[in-house]
Formats: sequence, structure tokens, C-alpha cells
Amino acid sequence: MSKAFTKETDNDDDDDLGPEAVPLPKGTKNYMTVQGYERLRAELAHLMTVERPEVVQVVSWAASNGDRSENGDYLYGKKRLREIDRRMRFLTKRLEQAEVVDPSLQPNRDQVFFGATVLYCDKAGEDHRVTIVGVDEAEPLQGKISWISPVARALIKAREGDTITLRTPAGIDELDIIEVSYPEPGQGTV
Repeated sequence: MSKAFTKETDNDDDDDLGPEAVPLPKGTKNYMTVQGYERLRAELAHLMTVERPEVVQVVSWAASNGDRSENGDYLYGKKRLREIDRRMRFLTKRLEQAEVVDPSLQPNRDQVFFGATVLYCDKAGEDHRVTIVGVDEAEPLQGKISWISPVARALIKAREGDTITLRTPAGIDELDIIEVSYPEPGQGTV
């Protein structure tokens, strides 16, 4: 097939991003905790050694049954293989770009940096505890926020006792930093 009819660009990252993936801002590093890196590596290994071979086996069996146009196992299996391959490409790229940071080695433990767990109080008087983690590790409902999130960006470089300003679509909020903590050496991130 002529190259004129194929999609080839230098930056096909968008093709590999799933609906849950957050693109990294241009020119930034993909900071990640040790645990986040290991979790992505384990997912990639599971896809490569367990899930993909199982789906390939099902597709092979389904293909041997004859007419593929109405073969649900074959059609679903091929679709699932594409999803697995897309996720594997995404994980491989993210792991290659990863800048692994161990927050337990942070020397400035009284100031907020990547990997810090911060307890803060908003102007409504509600306390919030968040841990600043990598883009691929963020789970806001569990208190793990991405280092590129507005809250994390506002918190970075603050110290215990500081009051910082957070600009949100709902307006300006004042956050009082109550506590900054890091995991002890050898423990990693929560």
C-alpha cells in the first residue's frame, strides 16, 4: 500500500491514549512514584504474558471455526486484541518517559513537593488530605491528586502554616496548610 494512504506521523500519542489517560503537558517530565512505576510495569507484564496470549488463543480457535463475519468470539477477540495492544503501547511510552521520584528521599520535608501528603483547610472550614502523585497514579476520590492538577500546583512549595490562594471556576479559595508529610525512607508513597 502506498504511504499516501497510511496514517504516519511523528506524534501518534493520541492514538494510544485511552479514555482514562491524561495527556502530559508539552515539555514536562512524566514524574511518577516508585509504586506507580511498579504498578504500570506489572500491568504491562500482565497484558503481555497473560491477557494477550489468552485472547490470541480464543481468536485463533474462533478463526478455525470458519465464517468469521458472524463469529462473535472472533470479532470480539480481534477488538479486544486492538484494545490490549493500544494499552501496551501507551504503557510502554509512559514507562519510557517516566521520571521516577522517591518522595521518602525528599530533603526539604517541611515544604510541599512531589510525593508530599498535605493536610489543608479550605475557607469553608473543611479539612482535606491529599497526596501529590504522578498523572497516571491520580485517584482523586482516594486523595491522590496529579502534580499537574490546580490544587497540587497551588500547594507546591508551600510550607506548614502558609495560606495559599487557589483559583477555581467557582472563584478564589484560601487554603491553610496544616501539615506536610512524606513517607519515611523505605516506605514509599501511600
